[in-house]
Amino acid sequence: MVRPATLTAVVLPLPRRWLAALPLALLPLAAPPVALLVVDALEAPLAAKAPEPVLRVLLGQGTSFELAAGSQPLSLADARGRSLLPLAAGERLQLQLTPEGLQAVLPSAATPTLLPVREVWLQPAPGRSAEGLFLLGERRFRGRLQLRPEGSRLQAINHVALESYLASVVGSEMPARWPAAALRAQAVAARTYALSQRKAAAAFDLKATVASQVYAGLASETVSTRRAVASTRSLVLIHAGQLINAVFHSSSGGSTENSGDVWSRQLPYLVSVPDFDTTSPVSQWQSRFEPEQLRRAFRETDGVRRIDVLASSASGRIKRARVIGPAGAMELTGAELRQRLGLRSTLVRFRFQPGLSGAAAAPADGVIDAAVQAEQQDQGQALDAAVDSATGFGSASISPSLSPTALAPPPLPPLGLALAPQPSLLVEGRGFGHGVGMSQWGAFALAQQGRSYEQILRHYYRGVALRPFPGP
Repeated sequence: MVRPATLTAVVLPLPRRWLAALPLALLPLAAPPVALLVVDALEAPLAAKAPEPVLRVLLGQGTSFELAAGSQPLSLADARGRSLLPLAAGERLQLQLTPEGLQAVLPSAATPTLLPVREVWLQPAPGRSAEGLFLLGERRFRGRLQLRPEGSRLQAINHVALESYLASVVGSEMPARWPAAALRAQAVAARTYALSQRKAAAAFDLKATVASQVYAGLASETVSTRRAVASTRSLVLIHAGQLINAVFHSSSGGSTENSGDVWSRQLPYLVSVPDFDTTSPVSQWQSRFEPEQLRRAFRETDGVRRIDVLASSASGRIKRARVIGPAGAMELTGAELRQRLGLRSTLVRFRFQPGLSGAAAAPADGVIDAAVQAEQQDQGQALDAAVDSATGFGSASISPSLSPTALAPPPLPPLGLALAPQPSLLVEGRGFGHGVGMSQWGAFALAQQGRSYEQILRHYYRGVALRPFPGP
C-alpha cells in the first residue's frame, strides 16, 4: 500500500566536505540554510524502475560499532539471512569484536549476547521493505549493513542500490543548491566512477571518503540531488565500449591536467582542457610556512632553504622537485610535495622570505589547515592504494619507485661565517585537487552559462558517449 505524501519542513545545510574544504562566505549563492517544504520524507526510497546494481561501500573499521534501526524494524542476521536478534524501530545495540567472537549489547539486556557466527548483517526484518534504513553511529544509511572481521577489526560495509547511493554522493561532493545541470553532470560522473570500481573478488568496492568519493548517507540527500540522480538514471560515460575512469576535482586553477602527467597512464579522454573556475574561492590562494613548520615537514633536510622545480607539466603543475635544506637535499614528486606541505594542488610557485621569529605558524589564508586535515583524516589508508580516487586526495599514492630520493648534503660554509636564519616559504597556488577530469567549479560556471549537463561532461571528458548502463 502506498502511503500518502506528506509535507515536511527540512533544513538543508551545505555538505560537510565543502564546509571543511572551502570558505563558505565566498560561495556563490551562499546563504544561511533555509527551511523548504519537501513532498514526502527524505527517508522514502527512490522509486524503483528497474533492477539496478548494488554497491558495497566501506563505511568504517573498528572493534565496536553503535547500530540502530530506523523507522522500520530490522533484524541482525547471519550470512544466510537467518535472524539472530530482532531490532524494533528505533532500537539500538552495540556490536563488539572480542577474543571470544562477536558480541551484541542491547540496552535492555543485562548481559551481552555472544553471536555464534563470524559475520552479521543488519537488514530489514522478514516481510518488510527490501530497502531498509539503519543508523551507524548517528548517521542514517539506506540498504543493508554487513559487519565482517578483517584482522583485529570489524569492517562495516553498506550494501546499497546504486541510485540511492548516488543521491547522497552528489550532495556530499557538490553544494545541493548549485544549478541542476552541474548536479546532473556530477551524478553521471559519480555513477560512472562507482560502477568502474566494482571488484567481485574484494570485500568492498568503494570507501565512503575522498579515497573514493564522499558518501554521507541520508544527511547529504536533498530534493535537488535526488532529482539530479532520477533525471539521469542509469546514464554513464563510455569510451571504446568501456566505462571511463570518471575522476573529478574541486577546481583546476584555469586548466585541467592530462592524466599521464599525474598518474602512470595517459587516457585518451582525460586530456588537459580550458577550465572556467574563476569564480572558485580556491582558483587562486596563498599559504605561508614558517621555518619550524618546514623543519617538521622535511626532517630529512632539517627544513628548507630552496626548492628547485625539476619537471613540470604543460599546464604548469609540478611533476618533480628538489628540496634543499641545511642537512641535505631530496627529490620528490609533485604529489609527494603536495602531501608534505598539505597544499591544495601542485599548480604552485614558491617565494622565500626572511623568517619571522616567533611568528604564528599559520598559512596566509587561514583556511587551508582545516581543509587539508579533514581530507587527510578521511583518506585513511588511501595513500597506500594504487588506484586513483575520484575526488583526488587519495590519488596522492606513493609507490616505492617514487619514494623521496635523498641527495648528498650541500657543502658546509667556510669557518667563521654565521649561518643565515632559515627563510619562510610563501606558496602561491591555483586550484584544489589533482586537476584531472571534471572541475566541479568549472561545471558550476558552465551551468550558470546555460550549458547542459551533456555539454559539461563532453567538455571535461573528451570523445566519450553517454549511454544507459546495461545492468548489474
